[in-house]
Amino acid sequence: MIIARNVSKEFNGIKAVDDISFEVEEGQTLVFLGTSGCGKTTTLKILNRLIEPSAGEITIDGKNILSVQPEVLRRSIGYVSQNNGLFPHYTVAENISIVPNLLKWDKAKTSERSDVLLEQLKLPVSEYANKYPDELSGGQKQRVALARALVSDPPVLLMDEPFGALDPITRANVRKEFLELPELKSKTIVLVTHDVQEAFELGDQICLMDKGIIVQTGTPEELIFKPVNEFARNFFSHQRLQLELSALKFNSIWSSLADASSSSTTSLNSSQSLWEGMEMLSEKNEETLVVRNSDDNTFKEISIQTIQSVYLENKRNR
Repeated sequence: MIIARNVSKEFNGIKAVDDISFEVEEGQTLVFLGTSGCGKTTTLKILNRLIEPSAGEITIDGKNILSVQPEVLRRSIGYVSQNNGLFPHYTVAENISIVPNLLKWDKAKTSERSDVLLEQLKLPVSEYANKYPDELSGGQKQRVALARALVSDPPVLLMDEPFGALDPITRANVRKEFLELPELKSKTIVLVTHDVQEAFELGDQICLMDKGIIVQTGTPEELIFKPVNEFARNFFSHQRLQLELSALKFNSIWSSLADASSSSTTSLNSSQSLWEGMEMLSEKNEETLVVRNSDDNTFKEISIQTIQSVYLENKRNR
């Protein structure tokens, strides 16, 4: 668990981060969202002391980060940057083994762990382990950077615009793989992005920032349907329909959907969004699909018409 209290950072008398507080529960993903210069990346780098705070307190699992040597702290926290940060003269396997080497792991343990991650990230060991970064595509480089961040199995993962340098199609694919990666299910993740759709897809909680302060913190649904002020309302105006459909999950409107047979082929789970349902209906060119609620093993049927009807009903009732 990460707890930040009254954290500030000044550069030459100018506050880049201004008295902010937030919490990240264990296993939760918190996204810092905002325009360039709002303080989100500075906040992220304060968490692993790449930037030292001017004021405030941050604890990770109850321990004040200022009581730990910076290099020791960073070895216990995974970090992925936008430009991937891979060493060009190291192979994929050598890049991934950097932290294990610092932790004095033996070669067999490092190799075993590295191989597992590469396979999970769809980079077969036989094909990619001995390649150099300049032999990889942008998406492959980010996968290697993620493997390097995860190799020592840190409980906390920091990600600074991890998909920002990728083209839209590759970004969408890597983002989908990110959501499905077993390694990330138990991680506490703090992610920075300026991509609103990305924040809504990946974040359990979102901190919307402006001029060094946190304007609003909440779930995607809370931010899009209950903005606290004009800035928060206007920030999401450009993609409002898509974002509202992305914020609404099937489990939140479960009782409004028609029952389906348990023998039906399931295409979606109830934690997915109405937007994902519409995308899949279009992609599969189907009139209806079945959604499963894993909590009680019940099944519902959806269609484009159903989603539109439930969405409008939800809007009227707010």
